[in-house]
Parts: sequence; structure tokens; C-alpha cells
Amino acid sequence: MRKGGVILYPTDTVWGIGCDATNVEAVKRVYEIKQRDDSKALICLVDSDARMQRYFRRVPDVAWQLIDSLKDSEGKPTTLILDGAVNLAPNLIAEDGSVGIRITNEPFSKELCYRFQKAIVSTSANISGDPAAQNYADIDPRILEAVDYVCWSRRQEHKPHSPSSIIRLRENGEVEVVRN
Repeated sequence: MRKGGVILYPTDTVWGIGCDATNVEAVKRVYEIKQRDDSKALICLVDSDARMQRYFRRVPDVAWQLIDSLKDSEGKPTTLILDGAVNLAPNLIAEDGSVGIRITNEPFSKELCYRFQKAIVSTSANISGDPAAQNYADIDPRILEAVDYVCWSRRQEHKPHSPSSIIRLRENGEVEVVRN
């Protein structure tokens, strides 16, 4: 990923396509692999609160409250869409300046983010419009052939996984549940 590579990896939700979230060319390749219009946003993963703060001008208090409550409940992974994204590839940031981000607690993806020391793109490992790959066995061969590396962790797993909840937090305090 440090050289612009694109990987397939298990996340705290479904299998994901990932790359360095600060690398414009790598992000462009993810859109091409997914056959997805680059006007549709991708999310990214980080390993900690501190790392998340690097990617926004300001993280609203309600975001920290949500993150704390999610840690306490150990509920469904939740992606936050926040305004004022910075220090990320411009083609990852939505036209309104927002980006979706999730602090992962799943051991493999958390360690990957920690070792990489940057945000990592995390979009479902599927061709746009197809169902998300819940397990390695569900991944379309075209995706497997298009990436530079496929992680070995959890390849034998066969259990249901679902995408994260998505909550949009606007700078004006407005909260919108995008996906439950």
C-alpha cells in the first residue's frame, strides 16, 4: 500500500478493497476495480480516535459521544460521515467536503491500520451494484484478479456479515441515519 497497491482484506464488517486513503492514484484504481462512479463516496478505516482526528478540521462533540457509546455497547460497527475532511486523497472526499470514517475494533483490520499508520480505504469487495462479499468465498474472481494482494486472514470463515451502520453528522449538529 505504501507504493500505491490495492489489497483485499477482512474488516469488522464485510471483506473490503483497500488502499492508502491519501494516495489519489490508488483511490482511482479502487473505483476502477469496483466499476463505480467516482462521485459515489468510499469510506476509510482507522485504528484509533487520535488517528481519526488527523482527517478532519474539527470532530464534533456528538461524534465523540457516539464513538464512546459504541465502544461501551460493542454493537454493530458504525461509520460516521463528517464534514471538513483534510489530509486525504481529494478523490476520496465528497463534493461537500465530507468523508465516511470508522474506527475498527476487529483484530486484523485494526492491526493493519495501526501498522500502516494512515487511514485505509475500506469499500466492499464487489463490483458496484452486486452484493457485498460477506466472506472470502463470495468475492468475484474479477476483483481477486484486479488487486495487488489478498490477505490470508479469515479466508476459511463462512458466517454472515453485514455492512456497517452509517450516521451522518453535520457541522450544524444535524444527525441523519443513512443506513441502520
